[in-house]
Amino acid sequence: MEFHHLPVLLNECLDGLNVKPTGVYLDCTLGGAGHSSEILKRLGEGGLLIGIDRDADAIEAASTRLGGIETPARFTCLRGNFHDAPALLAEAKIDRGLDGILVDLGVSSHQLDVRERGFSYHDDAALDMRMDQSQGLTAREIVNTWSEDELNRILRDYGEEKWARQIARVVCDRRKQTSVETTSQLVDIIDAAIPKKFRSTDGSHPARRTFQALRIAVNDELDPLEPAIRTLVGLLNPGGRLCVITFHSLEDRIVKNTFRSLADPCTCPKSFPVCVCGKKPTVKLVTRKPITASDAELAQNPRSRSASLRILEKL
Repeated sequence: MEFHHLPVLLNECLDGLNVKPTGVYLDCTLGGAGHSSEILKRLGEGGLLIGIDRDADAIEAASTRLGGIETPARFTCLRGNFHDAPALLAEAKIDRGLDGILVDLGVSSHQLDVRERGFSYHDDAALDMRMDQSQGLTAREIVNTWSEDELNRILRDYGEEKWARQIARVVCDRRKQTSVETTSQLVDIIDAAIPKKFRSTDGSHPARRTFQALRIAVNDELDPLEPAIRTLVGLLNPGGRLCVITFHSLEDRIVKNTFRSLADPCTCPKSFPVCVCGKKPTVKLVTRKPITASDAELAQNPRSRSASLRILEKL
């Protein structure tokens, strides 16, 4: 199976992780193992690489790819959601602290390019959008059964779509006539809902925000993110690094605010001359501002355009 994926900000992630040959590293979103393959090459005897992904195709392809790398380090792949990392590691009987963790929150190139997965608004396919195809909830169920208010909420909050109410209303009108089964049907609905004179002038597709919102809702991507970051920090050894790549402002805002609260947890009023709450930092920020793709990477991989990398280090 070919699971194509160009890893974004690869060199920046490797530098940020500060890979040690005998270290233990966790790739929380294994995907096509683009990042993991380079981490594994830097590990030696005593080193361990763990990959987590909820996509069975990714697990299969990554296992094959990583198995072809000659290295004395061990690697293991675990199927599941990185939000459940402690339980997955315990089940695999991995009790070593981690020296580095990578989280790439983007949809893999494979998931976008395989039409049947239903992630892309450029192809006609069944409305699916599940990263874990064993789960029940699909984009089709949301579009056809959720109320107008619920659709408006996710389009507004997860897609930052200005025309959320109008799109939700047209979806509900159309599905009274016939169920919305395919991505092309949904694109037609969005096309009818957004007046042409008000569409974006930056070249972005009018369906982009709606498809983003549905994908986030299907895969429950945002609500567990902050507690997951805090949990991952707890798995790090002192000096261990956490690198998180985001692809839109909603994710980046959560990561930025969580990183800042871990680095500066004091809740005392600013007027207090000294801290009396007793809350101490557990991390230091390696990046104050996000790292973005270079011009050279943008030329090679346009999908890296929206990628932002933030890094912290466990104290």
